[in-house]
Amino acid sequence: MEKRRIYVDNSATTPIHPQVLEEMMPYLTESYGNPSSIHFFGREARKAMDKARERVALGLGAKTEEIYFTGSGTEADNWAVKGVAFANKKKGNHIITTKIEHHAILHTCEYLEKQGFDVTYLDVDEYGLVNPDDVENAINDRTILISVMFANNEIGTIQPIEEIGKIAKERAVYFHTDAVQAMGNVDINVDKLGVDLLSISGHKIMGPKGIGALYVRKGTRIDNLIHGGAQERKRRSGTENVAAVVGMGKAVQLAVENLDQHVRKMTYLRDALIDGIKERIPHVRLNGHPSQRLANNVNFSFEFVEGEALLLSLDMEGIAASSGSACTSGSLDPSHVLLAIGLSHETAHGSLRMSLGEINTREDIDYILDKLPAIVEKLRALSPLFKQCEGGKVSV
Repeated sequence: MEKRRIYVDNSATTPIHPQVLEEMMPYLTESYGNPSSIHFFGREARKAMDKARERVALGLGAKTEEIYFTGSGTEADNWAVKGVAFANKKKGNHIITTKIEHHAILHTCEYLEKQGFDVTYLDVDEYGLVNPDDVENAINDRTILISVMFANNEIGTIQPIEEIGKIAKERAVYFHTDAVQAMGNVDINVDKLGVDLLSISGHKIMGPKGIGALYVRKGTRIDNLIHGGAQERKRRSGTENVAAVVGMGKAVQLAVENLDQHVRKMTYLRDALIDGIKERIPHVRLNGHPSQRLANNVNFSFEFVEGEALLLSLDMEGIAASSGSACTSGSLDPSHVLLAIGLSHETAHGSLRMSLGEINTREDIDYILDKLPAIVEKLRALSPLFKQCEGGKVSV
């Protein structure tokens, strides 16, 4: 089979959709006005931003005035957690989250602990699911915020957000969800979910990098994260990245319009890849919920294989994948998500995430299934542990 170049790291970033780039181009060239200026050039930029905001609001089932553009999903997460914490510290200082959140949430919560806040990090089960009863039981009279990610960026597990939203509303606690991975893969309606704040990112949905958005339900008490001018209705200062805002608006529009077709295609490719790996490679473990998972997420642990060697070997065959979050790819520590679902350090180190996108085809899946078994077999042949355990019980 001929060597190909296959990209299955779409949870790290996606290529820009041609229609998105087309809408962005005028605002990188002739329509260069500052949206805060009152002259024609400024009004033209402002009009484009208003249209993009409407598209994002429509995609989330929100009001236009509840959408705020940020520099990234990470910034949106930081703003949601810090903003609510500092704005409501007279009411309480307790925050509830989970052990498998993105580091944009976990590191922000660790920072807040140093500022005197109390954070509860909830356990998840073997599939990465948090129990809504655990969320409710963790609430006390000082609880001001619950933050639970919609879908995990590493193992793809989709959380019971609507159920948690009902609990938060009943207990009068603000509820934030990091929906960066869910957007474009799951139907999202902020009222149905019962969330007060929701974060998304442009480059995960075939939009540009360097742009995100935070939904803030009207009436939510939240401090500013960035101070300066009067941009974003005095909530988020800094001259707006108009081209990126326009691109994100178009990307959200396309993601929502194509959601059903996208999910069908991704589910077909995902299941073909999962089934093929299970059939062709022994001693593997599928990480994440078997069915309550993102349609484009495949995450396996391969016993007796080191993850970095696996990634490098795949790269040599033209296959671009990851071992987890791209934001922690430089770390030698095993994934905190995989440890939280009960994997040993050794097993977690032998994990591979393949996240599919619109650019992928069934031919890509066949190529991966042709190359991956031989790579795993070769790497296991170098492992003294595999030789010792052949025919015996394995730990996955």
